[in-house]
Amino acid sequence: MTYRFGANDQFNYEILLALGSAWRRGADVGEVLSTAATLTRGDGEAWVRAWGGLGRRVRERAEKCAAQRRAVSARDAYLRAAGYFGMALVAVDACPDPEARLRELFAEHRICFDRFAAAGNPPAERVTIPYEDRTLPGYLFGPPDRTGRLPTVIVNNGSDGPVSAAWTLLGAPAVERGYRTLLFDGPGQQSLLFEHGVTFRPDWEQVITPVVDFLTARADVDAERLVLAGISQGGYWVPRALAFEHRIAAAVADPGVVEVVASWWPNLGPDLRVLWESGDRETFDRVLREAMAESPELAARWRRRAKPYGVESPFDLLTEVSRYTVLPVVHRITTPLLITDPEGEHFWPGASARLFDALPGPKELIRFTEAEGAHLHCEPIGRARFEQRVFDWLDARLGIDSGAALPGPGGALEQERKFS
Repeated sequence: MTYRFGANDQFNYEILLALGSAWRRGADVGEVLSTAATLTRGDGEAWVRAWGGLGRRVRERAEKCAAQRRAVSARDAYLRAAGYFGMALVAVDACPDPEARLRELFAEHRICFDRFAAAGNPPAERVTIPYEDRTLPGYLFGPPDRTGRLPTVIVNNGSDGPVSAAWTLLGAPAVERGYRTLLFDGPGQQSLLFEHGVTFRPDWEQVITPVVDFLTARADVDAERLVLAGISQGGYWVPRALAFEHRIAAAVADPGVVEVVASWWPNLGPDLRVLWESGDRETFDRVLREAMAESPELAARWRRRAKPYGVESPFDLLTEVSRYTVLPVVHRITTPLLITDPEGEHFWPGASARLFDALPGPKELIRFTEAEGAHLHCEPIGRARFEQRVFDWLDARLGIDSGAALPGPGGALEQERKFS
């Protein structure tokens, strides 16, 4: 990575995401940098204490502002606090009592995000989406001073991102451009996993179709202009769903993902992959568990990534993750799909181009580079550039005019400057 804040790659990346979220008021650059400066050893417990402590301090500030009827200050502070609690959650599996820490921090994270959402203009609507024998919790945001049926973006989060990140990465820019925006937790994500133990499923169309059913039944949603946009592992969820759900008008995968398991092998090495491919389940599990016993960092990372699948055996887990591939169904995708291809993509390198080449229907591949500051997985510090390119593409696809005409070169504002 170009920018370093410590030896731990995951923690370094989370700091970059936080800095990028400042573009959408999801963090304060000074708060992030001053906290990051105290973390140099990559220690999970220290990470949780630092970001959880910052979250609590900012939450206290938000509550004081709310008590004083300082609505804007309170709203902004609640969003920042939610983001910092979300950062703390990244390392709970490295703590002595991970489940207790997770419950505590996740509750604080959601309280802060709920209060942020309720303080919006207009306030977000808390929704429950019928799904099999339960419901999916979500938030439906809308732009100010807009009524009637509006184009709507369904934000499909990744494997472990907090809802506050879904807001800053995709929700906020969509609302600013006049879209309604739905954030929701699907199986294996956030509240469904942490509070109800509901795990991932590879057939994600079984999740998105109920979401589309829910939105198309509403009088404030334009059913002909629905967008499905996926973050991180959402780059798999989106094309998988599109292969079966054809009521989506346009979609975004940031980045493209062909086979989810491809992100697991670099951390395990070629020898373990050969052993897994041999089918020797007993030896594979023993070797990997011995490696985790010697490396607390590996063990914590494994627990965090394994949790949403609900599979104990390492061999069986990788077998399950290998089912998450779009190759058998990619030929069914007809929805226009934009795929981001950031330079330095470290989870699924090369997958965006591979997905693009496999798609039979309308498609576009957008390259983001280090030279423009928009590189790395999900373009963490290139958000303005990302929003401009992705939402301009969506607006064009859906026939949306997201603002009044602006004067070009020689226009009224420029002439006023020349003669003033």
